[in-house]
Amino acid sequence: MAKTDKRRQIMQAAEKLFAAGRFHEITTDEVARVARVGKGTIYRHFRDKEELFFETATSGFDELCDLLREKVPTGGAFGERLHEACVQITGFVRLRREWFGMRQSQERLLPCMAGGFSKRWLAKRQGLVAAVADILREGVAQKAIRADIPPDVLANFLLGLLRTRERDLADTPAALRKYQVVVDMFCRGAGAAGGHGSPGGKRGRRGRVSGKDSAR
Repeated sequence: MAKTDKRRQIMQAAEKLFAAGRFHEITTDEVARVARVGKGTIYRHFRDKEELFFETATSGFDELCDLLREKVPTGGAFGERLHEACVQITGFVRLRREWFGMRQSQERLLPCMAGGFSKRWLAKRQGLVAAVADILREGVAQKAIRADIPPDVLANFLLGLLRTRERDLADTPAALRKYQVVVDMFCRGAGAAGGHGSPGGKRGRRGRVSGKDSAR
């Protein structure tokens, strides 16, 4: 088996174990058993358990960035590109359910780890934010979404909506979980159709929020 295949095999086993158990309870012996490799093979690919955890936990970020660049090409109507981005992100999360679960359950450990793992984690996540922000920049250029909020901030809002849809709304009627609902909520907010601005303040001529509550 090729070296890269062995590495991937180990990471898949680690992903499954870290998604189901606590970090300190998982041993490299157990990872080796599930991966069907010798324990020494793990240490030929990863310095220690922390490095294995980090590489496994962040692998999805790079894969998802590549997927967005491949499946959501530049050009075309922004609404269609945004819809496709939502489809691809959610589909990836479903396909990599254990990776998503691992991130959700274990990411609080990163600030406690030595070796700069927290900063490296944030850098990897920022790569995904940047990939989504690139798509949103076209929306700004086409005047489809507001220009007074930086694209990376908008990207975090969109990723939050998709995370909520996938994690917290499983029992919600299907009609309310459609991607178009997410896109509408992101682009237009929760205000009533034909309403006059948000309850937090009035919008200026350029779409900027003004008023005392504008920063809340």
